[in-house]
Amino acid sequence: MAFVESAREMARPSPLADLWHIIEVTLFSSYTNVLLVFVFLGILSGSQEWNPSAVFILNFLAIFPLASLLSFATEELAKSVGQTVGGLINASFGNAIEMIVGITAVTQGEIHIVQSSMVGSILSGTLLVLGCCFFASGYNKETVLFNVDVTGIMSSLMIVSSAALIIPSTLYSTALHASPNGSEYILRLSHITAVFLLIFYFVYLYFQLSSHAHLFSGTEDDGQEERQLGPVAASLVLVLATLGVTVCSDYLVDGVDGFVEAYGVSRAFLGLIVVPIVGNAGEFATTVKAAKEGKVDLAIGVIVGSTLQIALFVTPFLVLYGWALGEPMSLRFNTFETACFSLAVVVMNCLIREGRSNYFAGVLLCGT
Repeated sequence: MAFVESAREMARPSPLADLWHIIEVTLFSSYTNVLLVFVFLGILSGSQEWNPSAVFILNFLAIFPLASLLSFATEELAKSVGQTVGGLINASFGNAIEMIVGITAVTQGEIHIVQSSMVGSILSGTLLVLGCCFFASGYNKETVLFNVDVTGIMSSLMIVSSAALIIPSTLYSTALHASPNGSEYILRLSHITAVFLLIFYFVYLYFQLSSHAHLFSGTEDDGQEERQLGPVAASLVLVLATLGVTVCSDYLVDGVDGFVEAYGVSRAFLGLIVVPIVGNAGEFATTVKAAKEGKVDLAIGVIVGSTLQIALFVTPFLVLYGWALGEPMSLRFNTFETACFSLAVVVMNCLIREGRSNYFAGVLLCGT
């Protein structure tokens, strides 16, 4: 018996070996991790107050690998805790980049960047990422079939979200723009609407994870993927990546003014294009890989969850967060952003409502 116990002790990996395994698995989880050097450079540039445009660019590049690590750690943790709790973890950390950047920008009064980035993230998910998935899964097939129940729910909730943006924006531009209290009225309306959107989101979570979980069973991977990190290791990577994103996003927002002045780009461009590229980097890689492997329902499920989190959770949360800080964060987006969002929802709804698609539909979504 003593010999057996001694053999077990000798076979058990040392703490140093465990640590090396965690580091190795984490670093080789994605090709984007070669950019981790920019995390050090980004933090250094911000703390040493380098040129603001350089601070913005370095921290922009730093968030790419951090987004990939967030996605990897979330997936690994979800494998350890089961479907229900894993769904809640994905709901909490799936859009951590947008949430952290949004909180930082609202705190610093950069309201337009926050609004543009929310619309841009939704456009990126419903058009670019979904379009790439349809193209990747259907370029060598005649038809791609997917769960029409899930896409129908997505379309319905996105239409509700579109109405939540259109109504305050249209009301202000048509009836209240000349009123001295118009902006204050729209702000109160936005606070009330944000509460309802959050209620919709939590009901949707209950609908997905409990009452109608069978409808979403097709979006789960049927095979049991091998777990690469234990729950403690995955949680550690998740915490460290979140801390890194928090610091880098703070410096990123600090460098906005310098970047705008140096390169002559608008804040709307930064919000609609640049920030969503960073936030959706991990999601893009995950969903396109799943689509290429024929797991279209899994890819669409990730896109559904991510897009609805932005529309029904992150955006209203930031509105209420701005309310708590006294910042005028509202659901009154400008006419261009509102029109883009509404048309994107219409195009997406037309292309996915039948539960089948092909590579040409993917091209149309990406083109839009």
